[in-house]
Amino acid sequence: MFIREYQESDCKELAEFFYNTVHTVNAKDYTKEQLDAWATGQMDLKRWNQLLQEHYSIVAVGKGQIVGFGDIDETGYLDHLFIHADYQRKGIATAICNELERAVDVDRITTCASITAKPFFESRGYKTVREQQAVRGEVSLTNYLMEKNS
Repeated sequence: MFIREYQESDCKELAEFFYNTVHTVNAKDYTKEQLDAWATGQMDLKRWNQLLQEHYSIVAVGKGQIVGFGDIDETGYLDHLFIHADYQRKGIATAICNELERAVDVDRITTCASITAKPFFESRGYKTVREQQAVRGEVSLTNYLMEKNS
């Protein structure tokens, strides 16, 4: 496995990756209605690409395919961290997170962690600031605002 910076040519594959990962990995913690609201499968690829280009975005590649990705903005907000369902618990999230955290020069890193991701972030020293409800359409999803001093 190796980690490289995001490229515009990754956009469509990452949009599909995001949809598939949310609907498999997060299925144990969220209802089908919540998963459908979170990852609709109708991604605006132009907007998605722009966001990933504006942030420091990286992908993990293993066996010729993308197995994970993440991004962080200049303020230290870690926006996405997703690992393929078949590659969970293999150190990929740790490797991506290490790289993202090193990439920014800030005092504090924040993220909105899903129920599924919360234990991972806690194991890295992130503290829960508050539980919150993200609303997608008319559907509410629990997540956690978390932070870590860098």
